[in-house]
Amino acid sequence: MNILVTGSNGQLGSHIRLQAAQSQHRYFFCDVNELDITRRDAVFNYVLTNGITMIINCAAYTDVERAEDDEATADLINNTAVRYLADAMKVAGGVLMHFSTDYVFGGEVHNKPCTEALGMNPTGAYGRTKMRGEQSIADVGCHSIIIRTGWLYSEYGKNFVKTMLRIFDEREMCKVVFDQVGTPTYAGDLARAVYEIVENENFRGNDGVYHFSDEGVCSWYDFAKEIARQSGRTKCRIAPCHSDEFPSKVQRPSYSVLDKTKIKKTFGIEIPYWTDSLGRCLENL
Repeated sequence: MNILVTGSNGQLGSHIRLQAAQSQHRYFFCDVNELDITRRDAVFNYVLTNGITMIINCAAYTDVERAEDDEATADLINNTAVRYLADAMKVAGGVLMHFSTDYVFGGEVHNKPCTEALGMNPTGAYGRTKMRGEQSIADVGCHSIIIRTGWLYSEYGKNFVKTMLRIFDEREMCKVVFDQVGTPTYAGDLARAVYEIVENENFRGNDGVYHFSDEGVCSWYDFAKEIARQSGRTKCRIAPCHSDEFPSKVQRPSYSVLDKTKIKKTFGIEIPYWTDSLGRCLENL
């Protein structure tokens, strides 16, 4: 297969690039400088010229705060561009693998892991645009695998782990919210799952929406405490606080733990526990 990876310099795209080095398939890695996915003609030209039969779309507008002020731009990348990718795969008879988010939930308070069958109910612009992206794929009707994830971190780009390491080095005390619960997800683990699905080609006949995060559950406070413990940054005192102590334009999901039963059963994937994966990331850093 000829596989196009968009957003290839981000957290997930960078890890997929590492995995692809051992692949039997031919990968094409593009960021916005090589391919503007918000231009339909550019997408179709690239796909048809290079014989692309699968797109792994890692491109996304992920600044949840800025999206509240510029939902149009967020929608252009998270929805309109996604429709163009889906259109191209429909014409080429290929498959679109797209990544969505736990932010499509949040409008209701949950106390058990969210399944794929749970109705989407986002609370902010970012979640709305990602929901519309999912709906656009369904409207186009191309073969597709949509994987929702959350709390992504890695050695690359900006993320919670790297931010907390910097804060621990700079401050004597910091506050972290304890009333938002989910699961930290190492981008390397998600990339490995993607690689297994693609290499085994068992995505064929398994179109649909899937959830992926690492195993386990914690709050952002718990996450921060574990980062400090494993990295040996113990001089900064970490205090739990309520989310309303950090005024925000965005109402973030208070409980967005994802149920991963479907992806594990369908593709035979084993998922690591989040603290183990955090250790691997910290070693690499």
